Amino acid sequence: MQQINFYRGRVAINVLAKDPANAREVYDAAEGHAVIGILSAGFADVAEGATEVTRWMATVPSVSVGLGAGDPAQFYKAAMIASAVHPAHVNQTFTGCGFAAGALAATGGTRTIVNALVSPTGTPGKVLISTGVSSSRGTPAVVSCDAAVRMILDSGADAAKFFPMGGLVSLAELRALAACAAEGGMTLIEPTGGIDTDNFGPILQACLETGVPRVMPHVYSSIIDPQTGLTRPEEVRKLMEVVKELV
Repeated sequence: MQQINFYRGRVAINVLAKDPANAREVYDAAEGHAVIGILSAGFADVAEGATEVTRWMATVPSVSVGLGAGDPAQFYKAAMIASAVHPAHVNQTFTGCGFAAGALAATGGTRTIVNALVSPTGTPGKVLISTGVSSSRGTPAVVSCDAAVRMILDSGADAAKFFPMGGLVSLAELRALAACAAEGGMTLIEPTGGIDTDNFGPILQACLETGVPRVMPHVYSSIIDPQTGLTRPEEVRKLMEVVKELV
């Protein structure tokens, strides 16, 4: 069963890769402190996804099954792929995290980390939890960060995924969420959306300063070569330099 190798027990980087070979390059560039994301949106069905994710898992020790730009329509596919192959990590909507945790528990995948997507509201201390297939099209559901953290834990999930960061725009909101995670017993926070090598440091530092045990920033398109589609190992090495400075 796969596990995530957090640097000094505190930080891992979630990044994409074009193929298993690129995944291995990126994983090695992060000195093993990376989780390689594979997006469910790229698969026609669960069976195809499970086959491909299994192929990647043979190459890198830490794979994350993603949704694809937070697409709520992918929640079922991501959950079922994860429950079939037990990767290190799976991304979920807020409303789908309990389903994923239950599917994993039923198949013996209890060591797979499950996150739940919450979004910024413009007000520190408040997050949007209506990130599911139907709820995202209805009346916005805004709750306190404390309530969101506790509801995620009640659902059997492990982490709050804060998306989209919008670079540093939502930094104060992220800090408030991370602080509530630390106070509420949640061991992992995952900022994502608009993170690059320039703003990665301040975003990571903001989380670490709250005392939340572990942080896993997602750094996606900003470190991908637009010509080849390959994630650049040299950019991942830069990210790891920042991690080592802050942890």
